[in-house]
Amino acid sequence: MSQQATARILIYSATQGYRHDSIPASIDALKSRASSINVQYDVTEDQSLFTEDYLKQYDAVLFLNNSGEILDEAGKGGLQRYLDSGGNFIGVHCASACLYNDEFFKKEIGALFDYHPDICAAVYDVIGPSHPSTSILPKRWELHDEVYNFMSDPRDVGATVVLSVDESTYTDDGVRKYDHGNPHPTAWFQERGAGVQPGGIAGRSFYTSLGHAIETWHNELFLAHVLGGIQWAVQSGTTKAFNPNALVGNSATASA
Repeated sequence: MSQQATARILIYSATQGYRHDSIPASIDALKSRASSINVQYDVTEDQSLFTEDYLKQYDAVLFLNNSGEILDEAGKGGLQRYLDSGGNFIGVHCASACLYNDEFFKKEIGALFDYHPDICAAVYDVIGPSHPSTSILPKRWELHDEVYNFMSDPRDVGATVVLSVDESTYTDDGVRKYDHGNPHPTAWFQERGAGVQPGGIAGRSFYTSLGHAIETWHNELFLAHVLGGIQWAVQSGTTKAFNPNALVGNSATASA
């Protein structure tokens, strides 16, 4: 399906708990490379914008390093209706550490954050089917960042894991209370986001747990990983950037 318009994405970086000092660097990095994947970004931390009318202009919502209860009940309802209308979802790093009490969000992102050991260098393995988020990565990729453990296995909601971490390459002295499956999930995608209600139109969902450090957002391989996931997500065909008959998304004329 050909692209009808530049995909429009809302970056939401609100926090109610821990706040990453890499948030400004991550937004700058994404914005500076927007044209390379034919997207445009708006950025907000205003939960009052999470209404059906406001979100319907976007081809994806990107949660970036959030924490805690970053949406009120009205905002959660707006996000749910957006997803039910074919909207796509992208989560980066601490996006899995918010809205712990909302089952639809847990399903849409795939799994929620439990804990991580100290930031460290670890080796990440490209696994699963070929995917734009991992196609440029070496099969074994060393990166200095945080290794997340999760409260469930994203494969349980139908996610496909495309990047895992080799647990023999770092030290984790924490106590695991939950089984997040094997191999250790690091990034994954859902062709049909599991947070959609019955009868809804499911867009795509992509999540990567990497992206803690400012330096990570200057790493070209990491940026290729994130940009590949974003570009894949908006190509679902469930929003107006690629489908003029869709219910949500940017309907402006594509740039030449």
